Amino acid sequence: MTDRFAGRVAFITGGSRGIGKGVAQKFAEEGAKVAIIDINEEALSETVKEFESQGFEIFAKTANVVDTNEVETAMEEAVAAFGSLDILVNNAGVIRDNLLFKMTDSDWQQVMDVHLNGSFNAARAAQKYMVDNKYGRIINTSSTSALGNRGQSNYATAKAGLQGLTKTLAIELGKFGITVNAVAPGFIETEMTKETAARIGVPFEELVKASVSTIPVGRSGKPADIANAVAFFADEESSFVNGQVIYVAGGPKD
Repeated sequence: MTDRFAGRVAFITGGSRGIGKGVAQKFAEEGAKVAIIDINEEALSETVKEFESQGFEIFAKTANVVDTNEVETAMEEAVAAFGSLDILVNNAGVIRDNLLFKMTDSDWQQVMDVHLNGSFNAARAAQKYMVDNKYGRIINTSSTSALGNRGQSNYATAKAGLQGLTKTLAIELGKFGITVNAVAPGFIETEMTKETAARIGVPFEELVKASVSTIPVGRSGKPADIANAVAFFADEESSFVNGQVIYVAGGPKD
């Protein structure tokens, strides 16, 4: 462990499990004070207990990124508790996979709302603190699905949209000492990919095996792999890296 993020406050959406929890763990281990929001109250409570048992400072609140007021209130309380907001990681997400002819309006809209609207809401709320401080790091969670993926027209579109949002905010906010970048994970072993296996009716181990067979490095990803990339973008020394998307997928992506 290092003190790379000592004195910094990191705010992570969807931080109670999977990639979000892995990112929160990374920041906490490297000295940051961590704030997380999620709609999963049970997972949120368990994560708080786990972090506190490790001696980490953590703020947690049940909030839905789709609700602007809930996001703004959570940030206000986090800033009141920790004194600033230096790093935002937009990680909250859902999947509602289906082929186009089976996809419902609700399937489409919910994915758009959480991934795109949620990231917009959080970024807009966070930037005012960062602009005042003349410093900030915003990292959005995209996906290799942004390049297109069967059965994910909603998810792929939302994740591609996040890349456009990333590059635009990088242009707008750079002059304030704020960088905006995105991490695009490939296959990562999380609760979400376990849910995917259940949805398509295959054992999770088989899904992992099938995925690994297409990954050049010969293994699946873990939340820590994404956390390492997020930490790179969040580092003070990455101030000249702005508006970029890094694919963390064990191999090249187009």
